[in-house]
Amino acid sequence: MKPEVGQIAPDFEAPVIGGEYGDEESTVKLSELKGERVVLVFYPKDNTPGCTTQGCAMRDDWNKLKGKARIFGVSIDPLKSHVKFIDKQNLPYALISDEEKAIVEAYGVWVEKQMYGKKYMGTERSTFVIGTDGKIEAVLEKVKPAAHLDDLLAVLDS
Repeated sequence: MKPEVGQIAPDFEAPVIGGEYGDEESTVKLSELKGERVVLVFYPKDNTPGCTTQGCAMRDDWNKLKGKARIFGVSIDPLKSHVKFIDKQNLPYALISDEEKAIVEAYGVWVEKQMYGKKYMGTERSTFVIGTDGKIEAVLEKVKPAAHLDDLLAVLDS
């Protein structure tokens, strides 16, 4: 079940790399970021066409995003895959690895999907904006990769 606007964001602790965390594997705990606005961008898989479109749009307009929130990409890919994605696309923000699927499940984005008539479980492309009080400010569900940046900026600038 997805947390809704106004609810406390589910806490988590997970491995993170890139952005302000640099090249060394680190750990991020959401509750330790209270007092800061946080954006969690859930995406299906590193280095796939849609995720690259979405990630590169954020990279290309990073000056419009930075300073408005702590931004994290979140996928179930391992850190090793994240490093390749960050290096290949020159991404300026940190990526969280959720190999155990604890975060995607807590945020209700681990869902049944369908492609070419075949059903499978995967991450729904969704973004959560968490306010300084730790509550969900906005949920952008099933976003389109090319439209994501404009949708996110509309929320962050409001």
